[in-house]
Amino acid sequence: MSRPTPRSGTSRRPGASRVPVPSLVLGLGILLLVSLVCGVGLGAAGIGWGDVFRLLWAGVTGGTIDARDVAAYAIVWEIRLPRVVLGAVVGAGLAAVGVAVQAMVRNALADPFVLGISSGAAVGANAVILLGAFAGLGVWALSLSAFGSALAATALVYAVARSVHGLTPLRLILTGTALAYGFEAVTTVMVFGAARGEAARSAMMWLLGSLGGATWAQVPLAAVTVAAGWVWLRWRAEALNALAMGDETSAALGVQPARMRRELFVATAAVTGTVVAVSGAIGFVGLMVPHVVRMLVGADHRRVLAVAPLAGAVLLVWADLLSRLLLAPAELPVGVITAVVGVPAFLLLMRRGGYAFGGR
Repeated sequence: MSRPTPRSGTSRRPGASRVPVPSLVLGLGILLLVSLVCGVGLGAAGIGWGDVFRLLWAGVTGGTIDARDVAAYAIVWEIRLPRVVLGAVVGAGLAAVGVAVQAMVRNALADPFVLGISSGAAVGANAVILLGAFAGLGVWALSLSAFGSALAATALVYAVARSVHGLTPLRLILTGTALAYGFEAVTTVMVFGAARGEAARSAMMWLLGSLGGATWAQVPLAAVTVAAGWVWLRWRAEALNALAMGDETSAALGVQPARMRRELFVATAAVTGTVVAVSGAIGFVGLMVPHVVRMLVGADHRRVLAVAPLAGAVLLVWADLLSRLLLAPAELPVGVITAVVGVPAFLLLMRRGGYAFGGR
């Protein structure tokens, strides 16, 4: 007898239409390319669109530029382009991890930071910004310190949450939330104890998320980690469908919930730690995007994971662009933009009805 295909329990109104996934992926792919171009072409420094395309072509082909274009080339190729590319990578990673975490803990309010990893990374990052720790690492000090403390936080959450029954959703949420408060308390003490006001301001920018320090050196590791995490999640999409329906159902369908949850914990921790290390704690992307995508394509994680990373990438590229433009030449934390734009949009979608996470 054939085994039934597991599907996640998210209800929709009878007759509610779904957007075809191929069309949605194609549309979001085109929108992402347009968003990347806009992210490079727009900014506080006015550079004409013709010059932007000419300088991008010179950078791609290795062509020569005039001496008078050196400053514009540095802005386009060394500042804006790595920033928008990293923004797309981080947005895709946060959205994919948000899908996985919500299935792992079976909680509609879960996001990539519910496990306390982001707050743990903040301790290491602020040790560099406020205390000058690991100064010998140079430009890598902030990212490496944040990633190292994220891994330490991951190990601590795992050690405390693990029981004879494995990693249960309730223990994961409670442990991650409790330790997050503890990490945030340590960070707050650092900020209030900072001797320099500018250092405290930089720390707050990082805590709310910022892509202002993006460089080409940060892109490869973040891109590879996010891509590997997404490929693994897509491969395990049917197991995610089963896990979202409850431990008893998933076990009946041949999925070991404790083992699957342990694997998900490691994968989501690696991706979250990596993206937080290069961008800070950008909130709301991992919470909102998975729900919006489910409204469009249904609950099957094979469909959701095909669309969510692209949607997250587009959202974060535009949020970062707004953070640069609204108070130019000053910048807002990108996490402020994702909240200001995302909260009303999310509430509006929820008001439309026809969606209930975890129901049938």
